[in-house]
Amino acid sequence: MGAALLHVTSVLLLVVSLMCGFAVQAGAQPPYQLEGQVLQGGLVFGKTVPGSRVYQDGQALRVSAAGDFLLGFTRDAPPTSQLRIELPAGEVVEQTLEVGARAYDIQRIDGLPQGKVTPRSKEDLARIRRDGAAVKKARARDDDRQDFLHGFQWPVMGPITGVYGSQRILNGEPRRPHFGVDVAAPVGTPVRAPAPGIVTLADADQFFSGGTLIIDHGHKLSSSFLHLSKLHVKVGDRVEQGELIAEVGATGRVTGAHLDWRMNLRERRIDPELLVPPMPVTASAGQ
Repeated sequence: MGAALLHVTSVLLLVVSLMCGFAVQAGAQPPYQLEGQVLQGGLVFGKTVPGSRVYQDGQALRVSAAGDFLLGFTRDAPPTSQLRIELPAGEVVEQTLEVGARAYDIQRIDGLPQGKVTPRSKEDLARIRRDGAAVKKARARDDDRQDFLHGFQWPVMGPITGVYGSQRILNGEPRRPHFGVDVAAPVGTPVRAPAPGIVTLADADQFFSGGTLIIDHGHKLSSSFLHLSKLHVKVGDRVEQGELIAEVGATGRVTGAHLDWRMNLRERRIDPELLVPPMPVTASAGQ
């Protein structure tokens, strides 16, 4: 099923589900709207009555003064997710969301330095822990900005060489799934901000990801950009959509030059490719 058809189908199923659920409960339109794909790896933009409290699977979500909130679904999200909204007047609205399942590719990558696949030295392991702590801190920012409402665009154009969710086998060894979308491009190709935000990490040399940037878009939604050759922004900078933020590289654990773009909503890894138009055929055909 094509991405566009999948998107339309997911949204239609969501709308039908909501209408059916509330026809029984209230006989009226639900006091909220959802836009996006209720799908493993998906991100959904919600809007409800200002002053409401919103929960997904029991977790309290940030709700803006205007009633905006975000729902996220992990790579292996279960078939249903529970949405609960406590309205300012005291009414409680609950809805079971049907989460679409996805089939994931298996991707084999050979020719990587073995020390980057199975690091063993105390120095490397200590560095990996430091990198992880820095990334965790960068993703901890949680403020009431809604830069995500601006929408998203591709940070770089080129052949897609890796997709979200694929099971990776590195030098013949099974490893964690890939949680981003890889776009091949020559070293030095400009990388532009896919949406507005605040830079929370700018590290020119992490062990696995090489040159790494993280931009927070509000409500703990962030974009990460990996394997960069040059950074053009620093921590604390505000960037606008389309602004130059970095250059494509071949740093960290790679076999060639590309950008690995990832997104996180709170602790949930989501698929950035679901938020942008399909890559033009001229950019994605061949490497």
